[in-house]
Amino acid sequence: MSLAPLTQTWTICKRELSSLWVTPLAWVLLTAFLLVQGGVFYSILLHSNSLGSETGIVGPLQAYFGQQSVLLSMTLLLVCPALTMRTFAEERRSGTIEVLLAAPLGGTPLVLGKYLAVLCTYFLMWSPTLLYAVILRDTGHVEPRVLLVRYGGILLVGAGYLALGTLMSALARSQLVALLLSVFVQFGWFILGIGEYVLDEGLLRDASAHLSLTTLLEETSRGLLDSRRLVLYLSVTAWALYVTTQVVESWREAS
Repeated sequence: MSLAPLTQTWTICKRELSSLWVTPLAWVLLTAFLLVQGGVFYSILLHSNSLGSETGIVGPLQAYFGQQSVLLSMTLLLVCPALTMRTFAEERRSGTIEVLLAAPLGGTPLVLGKYLAVLCTYFLMWSPTLLYAVILRDTGHVEPRVLLVRYGGILLVGAGYLALGTLMSALARSQLVALLLSVFVQFGWFILGIGEYVLDEGLLRDASAHLSLTTLLEETSRGLLDSRRLVLYLSVTAWALYVTTQVVESWREAS
């Protein structure tokens, strides 16, 4: 098996990471993200006693990662489009995509390299929140296996949303359009999941529950991960990246 595609993917990933972190975008997103998440976690800590009395078992970390933290869902719907909006749209606006297309570089390494860069950035943005578990390590609310599932759920959602955002960026010619398209698609997915709470029992309600972001976060906050949700998000990720690759290859054929 040739290592060339892997080398190309890694080269593109490093290039994209460099371009992300030498501009203010990633730093502004990281700062805003940590300020918001820190404020949410602090407010949950302040109200942890009342939360515990109402539910009997909900600890601060479960409340933070679960659907009780509405801002967590909203953050995912905004951060992922912001990370992916420049992926291809900025290359097309500046004309540098022509240089990449002229290089002996396959469409798959190009797409995967850019995608892995935003996925790594997404993971790096979440990594400081591990301090929340360190703060609570002596309270009995931190279980390593459950904590791993919680972050696994966050990473799973991010993987799907970032793949969709990368596709939207490939379809757009400006970062703003890419951002709006990504927000529209991801918010649409979120709204479909809300049907779990408003529809009558039946097939549509079951489908909405399967798509529900809030239900996924609630389950993973308790250390549970339904294999059907895992398959769904991985399938969406693979499909979005495949379509993005086909879009990029169409540019090469047209040039």
